[in-house]
Amino acid sequence: MIHQPSQHRIRRNDPRRLRVGAVQYLNTRPLVHGLAAAGVDVRYDLPSRLADQLASGILDVALIPSIEVFRGGHSVVSNACIGCHGPVMSVKLFFRKAPEKITTLAVDEGSRTSATLARILLAERHGVFPTVETLPIGSGLADTAADAVLLIGDRAIDSRGSTERAAGCFQVIWDLGDEWCRWTGLPFVFAVWAARDGVDAGPLEPLLARARDSGIANLAAIAAAEAAAHGLTVPQCLSYLHDNLHYHLEARELEALALFRRHAVGLNLAPAERETFQASKRGRRPAGIMVADHERSDSR
Repeated sequence: MIHQPSQHRIRRNDPRRLRVGAVQYLNTRPLVHGLAAAGVDVRYDLPSRLADQLASGILDVALIPSIEVFRGGHSVVSNACIGCHGPVMSVKLFFRKAPEKITTLAVDEGSRTSATLARILLAERHGVFPTVETLPIGSGLADTAADAVLLIGDRAIDSRGSTERAAGCFQVIWDLGDEWCRWTGLPFVFAVWAARDGVDAGPLEPLLARARDSGIANLAAIAAAEAAAHGLTVPQCLSYLHDNLHYHLEARELEALALFRRHAVGLNLAPAERETFQASKRGRRPAGIMVADHERSDSR
């Protein structure tokens, strides 16, 4: 089904007039490479805050947690994304008890997709439905007594070893990207570029694709520029950006998102009535974007 835009559609033929939000983590750097030079106004914040700012109209387009596409009236506007085909390294769930015995779960304040993914894996694989609490930004593993703790982004990468030291009291550590991929045989998509209802982001779409392609072509330079700030060696940083992350939203990624949505709906973590994706700009979907579960372009 094609999403019908509101009557008061915002047309911004100049992408420089769009207010764009991106995640402030290392994993976003390849997706925004060159956007500022192209005159795009990019503002950085946590994934959860970007989703709120998009919904409230503070932003026109944002790189938001994929779960928010299911929950809000947003349109996917690019086939650039943040995903993985195995271990992602920057999304980790730390267990003080065996997974099947936990009763409390602390989730990173910045997380929404990862928090949902953690709850899906716990429920579907272990029959566990823990009480969830929020771990504020700036807090670490030692700041909560929860049975399991979810960290995402730069904190999960453990840039300066503090997470590794604190993890000594944990029995099990899951890399959630790897857990999903092994369980389903599919990749996972953590974040997508989306526009709020009424925003014509069409002129921005090719810029987002070019930024992603330029970023991938310049991963070594990005790693050299970013490694020290994250307490990583350049080879470690390059390995993370090149080997752990995937930046294309294609058929298998779309199939994975449809499955993720079905699990989220089944656990009442996403509304059942929403389409999986909504078409962008004048009813034309970006390359590779599907708009409903029944339109799956790839089947297993």
